[in-house]
Amino acid sequence: MVESIARVKHIRVTPQKARRVVALIKGKQAQEALAILKFAPQSASEPIYKLVASAMANARVKADKDSEYLDDNDLYVANAYVDEGTTLKRFQPRAQGRAFQIKKRTSHITIVLSTPAVADAAPAATTKKASK
Repeated sequence: MVESIARVKHIRVTPQKARRVVALIKGKQAQEALAILKFAPQSASEPIYKLVASAMANARVKADKDSEYLDDNDLYVANAYVDEGTTLKRFQPRAQGRAFQIKKRTSHITIVLSTPAVADAAPAATTKKASK
């Protein structure tokens, strides 16, 4: 089983908007997730597309390092989440000498790709009848 992680930090998109896009791809196959993100109209879909592609490349490298077979069609988005990053605070002038605070939010996005776990062929437990 191959598991790869890709992260991007301090991306200039609000976490609320990024979570909407991440929810579209959770649990999907990696190739299908790329297709969804390619045509998604949200602005956060472009950095998330690059992140999924990076996680796929990380999985290939990890499989080559461990001498394991990896098919890109087996990869799926096991976990994807968005955390809040630092907030850039800017000020805009307003009427009568006042200042209005603008919060430019950033996000930390994490994508975890995995292959399905191979079920071990364990023999079924046999039940013995008690003899009288």
